[in-house]
Amino acid sequence: MRKKRVLLLSEGFGSGHTQAATALAVGLKQLCPSISARVIELGKFLNPVLGPWIVSAYRRTVSSQPKMVGFMYRSNYKKPTNRLAQLALHRVFYTQTTQVIAQLKPDLIVCTHPVPNTVVARLKRLGLDIPLYTLITDYDAHGSWVNQEVNHYLVSSPDVKSRLVEKGVLPERIEITGIPVHPNFWTTYSKENVREEYGLKNMPTVLIMGGGWGILYEDNALSYMTKWRETTQLIFCVGSNEKMKEKMLGDPMFQHPNIRILGFTRDVHKLMEAADLLVTKPGGMTCTEGMSKALPMLFYEPIPGQEEENCEYFIKNGFGEMLDSNDTVDRWFQLIHDNEAAAAFRDGLLQKRALQYDPQKCPQAVLQLM
Repeated sequence: MRKKRVLLLSEGFGSGHTQAATALAVGLKQLCPSISARVIELGKFLNPVLGPWIVSAYRRTVSSQPKMVGFMYRSNYKKPTNRLAQLALHRVFYTQTTQVIAQLKPDLIVCTHPVPNTVVARLKRLGLDIPLYTLITDYDAHGSWVNQEVNHYLVSSPDVKSRLVEKGVLPERIEITGIPVHPNFWTTYSKENVREEYGLKNMPTVLIMGGGWGILYEDNALSYMTKWRETTQLIFCVGSNEKMKEKMLGDPMFQHPNIRILGFTRDVHKLMEAADLLVTKPGGMTCTEGMSKALPMLFYEPIPGQEEENCEYFIKNGFGEMLDSNDTVDRWFQLIHDNEAAAAFRDGLLQKRALQYDPQKCPQAVLQLM
């Protein structure tokens, strides 16, 4: 009897979509080792030259013209991708998708980005007989996720379920599973042991993350945090932004024994364990990882659109606050220096997490649906 096969399709427009697909794939294997799960960034796989160029162009647009990105997101918010656009997507970029699916022979397809979701939905309309699950990787439900051919939606919160229902999706086709995180985040580690492992001091620690692309906050708040460096350990994780890393390493403001500058790392789960506070862009994946570790969060520079919705969700549910002034920095940094207040706040986050999030629920749901 052959293994059950799951094909997870994503795109590289932001790192969270593929991270969620990978987290789900590894989680499925962890819970059911007999399953075969493969993750593919479909556009890059089918168009190895053009695909990365398009992602790079999108990245530049997000960095230089975020308001345009927000306008495009809002202007099409309620609308599914129309049939003409679906046809154009398929013919220009995804003509070989049918061959990929035929070769891999999956029993189930999970899409973590609207574009491959739309492509597979069109193929199902033309006769493809494979269940399609859609994993929405933010705390919002844009119309581009919605296709009648989707068999089941896996969503982050009750709010997202309600928004899908408003867009015509049947409630019985929607399951609130949370966004999956890598099984590394399922484990709790000793804060002191992790700090010792990474050569960190046992003192109040703040982890500042710039998103998967390393787009980092570059104004007064960043430099202002360094004023706390005598009493607070600061870990700046700039992702793949090597230019930013070199710039910071060469700046005397960041040259201090209590400041660590890191590039791309696969150890975010342990760095979050070492931290008392997370400062981050509100990407759906990073915020979910922070929630899984019951970390208080400060959010900066949300990309207009889905990141604004993510931000609103986590602030509304008491996991953090918008970083909008130096006073906000002072207030939260003071909190993590007050052992009693910090412990009480973390206990509250642990209770909220227990009520709202189970990191194993998404892979368990997929296994039950197969």
